[in-house]
Formats: sequence, structure tokens, C-alpha cells
Amino acid sequence: MTDDLQDLRRRLVVGHKADGRSLYDEQAKAELVALCMQPGASVSRLARECGINANQVCRWLRERGHVRRRRASSGRAAATPSPFVAVPVIATTVPDALGVPSVVQLRVHLPNGVALDVGGLDVQHVGQVIEALGRLRCSGSTKG
Repeated sequence: MTDDLQDLRRRLVVGHKADGRSLYDEQAKAELVALCMQPGASVSRLARECGINANQVCRWLRERGHVRRRRASSGRAAATPSPFVAVPVIATTVPDALGVPSVVQLRVHLPNGVALDVGGLDVQHVGQVIEALGRLRCSGSTKG
């Protein structure tokens, strides 16, 4: 532990309430919060070195409007599947003067394993079809 952290630890707790809870110095609390907001700082490590519960320090961070995001843990839960569906657009006719095909064919693979081919679709309607597909209630959990 560095000298600065030892000094902060000495100044942080200024007394105890009748029920045993600690009373903290406001300046020392502000310094600890500032240290926690440094890039790469570990709230739990700093709290432990100052002799305080990490939940208390997190509460001080929230009270001052600082929100720290937890790192994603690969072992806790499976990643949520994306609500977006990949929709490749394949040209089936000769492009017009601007290089945009007038008729396309869509091949869609939904998260539940359903594949859908939409052929002869006018380019002007592709957006409407994609919006309609986006509104479908379909999840990977319905895959049978």
C-alpha cells in the first residue's frame, strides 16, 4: 500500500455511531471516489486497502453521480442474441444506369432456424420487407 493510501485510510474514519457504523470524513471520501474513477482503478481493491466495504464505496460513487459498469464475465451468462437479422441482398437483374438493381432476391435466416427466400422483390420494397421481418417475434429458443 502506498503512503498516500495509508494516509487516506487514517483520515477516512473519524468516529463511530452508537450502533457501530462508521463516520467518514467528507474530504477523504471525495479523495477515495476520485481514486476509484481513475482509469484501471479497482473499487474493491481500493476499498479493501482503506478498510471499507466495497459496497459502501460504490454507494458513494452513485451518490456523486458516477456510474461504473461491471466488466462482462464470459462465465456467468450466455450472450443475448441480437434482435437484428442478417439480410443479404442479391441482384437478380441487370442494374440500371446508376448501378442499382431494380429487382432483388432476399434470403433470410431467422434466429429460430427458419430460412425464407423472397424473389422478384422490387428494390423500392426492400426496406418495408426488412422492417416487417424486424417486427417478427422470433427467438433462438423456439428452435426445435
